[in-house]
Amino acid sequence: MLFPTLDFGLFFLGVFALSWALLKLPRTRLAFLIAASYGFYAAWDWRFCALLGGSSVFNWFMGRQIHRNQDERARKFLVGAAVAVNLSTLGFFKYYNFFLDNLNRLIETLHLGHDIQYLDVILPVGISFFTFHGISYVVDIYRRKIDRPSSLLHILFYIAFFPQLVAGPIVRASHFLPQIANPVSPADIRARRAFLLILGGLFKKVVLANYLASNLVDDAFFDPTQYGAWDLLFADYGYAAQIYCDFSAYTDIAIGVAALFGYRFPWNFNQPYRAIGLQDFWRRWHISLSSWLRDYLYISLGGNRHGSLKRYRNLFATMVLGGLWHGASWNFVIWGSLHGAALVLEHLVFKDRLQAAALSLPQRVLGTFVTLQFTCFTWIFFRAADLPHAAAYFSGFARLGRPLTLATPFNLSLVGLAMALHFLPPDWVGRVEQATRRVPLFVWGGLAGAGIVVIDSLGPTGVAPFIYFQF
Repeated sequence: MLFPTLDFGLFFLGVFALSWALLKLPRTRLAFLIAASYGFYAAWDWRFCALLGGSSVFNWFMGRQIHRNQDERARKFLVGAAVAVNLSTLGFFKYYNFFLDNLNRLIETLHLGHDIQYLDVILPVGISFFTFHGISYVVDIYRRKIDRPSSLLHILFYIAFFPQLVAGPIVRASHFLPQIANPVSPADIRARRAFLLILGGLFKKVVLANYLASNLVDDAFFDPTQYGAWDLLFADYGYAAQIYCDFSAYTDIAIGVAALFGYRFPWNFNQPYRAIGLQDFWRRWHISLSSWLRDYLYISLGGNRHGSLKRYRNLFATMVLGGLWHGASWNFVIWGSLHGAALVLEHLVFKDRLQAAALSLPQRVLGTFVTLQFTCFTWIFFRAADLPHAAAYFSGFARLGRPLTLATPFNLSLVGLAMALHFLPPDWVGRVEQATRRVPLFVWGGLAGAGIVVIDSLGPTGVAPFIYFQF
């Protein structure tokens, strides 16, 4: 069930109306929202509802055991076991055939015998996101960021709440569970802000991301041998624009939808292509993932507590594993390794002094330009179907004599508009919200409905899935 569809619109309206009708029955309201979220997930594949429920029950149980045990060694064992089970489940569904494929290649190379049989493993949509939510809960209990374990009802809702279930943002247990225990008053909901986020997200997905994919990016990456260097370079910038519009659109809509139910999700994108360095980029891109990796992986590995050499090792390992989190492919390992190596180099050269306030305007422009080029270069590994496709794409940069055919006025305007979004005032949503505070909500609702119809009419036929559904 995709956000920019009539099916989701009808689903949302029904759930929204009934959930607020149950406001005076909080446990019943919560149970209803859980059932609606499982219905939302079942629309993708009902068979994995049991996996989602099992993950929730397991992490709820382990959180209780960790909290009740006062022996530190036992607590450490329990949280380690809980994280291991979560990661093993993720690893089986997401990486089993990738591991087996590489193992069979090694067996064939060393002439060690017959191949190991593959299994027909289907990747459950959103498994990376709900696994990270489960890990967040047990680790936050272990670190005592949560005072007491939550009820099973709360954990079921935290892990399955439908706006963020299949593609984020990743919401910390310590951030979200208190909101369930202390629900917001309807009078405190910032509906105008939610409408703006939803409309902006729909425009970025339905118009910008979908046209960039169908008119520019997909053809170039499907068969790069058909294009020359300038077309491939332009398509690379086009993919940078597409993935930003696509993923930030999903999280903007998710944040807006959650807000209309009375829940706050963390901000997930902050104009990443205006970053002055890679550290700055990862503070702006998929913020909920990069901060999760920092707090739950980088710090767990030792962070910067044991000298520079181990700090750089931990930083590089975090980025490699972050790359592998995105998919079972050597392309993602290379993508993460390049970012990890570049971050280590940036730390070595600038010693944490790469701050916008300390740089002149020419230095900031140069830093933004270099960061954007590096980011676009590495997106090729992210987008290419496999390493041979990536190699074919890079080899195409040698074909300098071919004419530029993909840079039509329409495609140029799409890329230009996507990049121009990075230079709006960072608080533009708040400014519009403040400027329209006197407009009655029923008028806002009518305008939002009309805006959805207009955006739908502007987009191409059909709605492509969001890019991050595959992760």
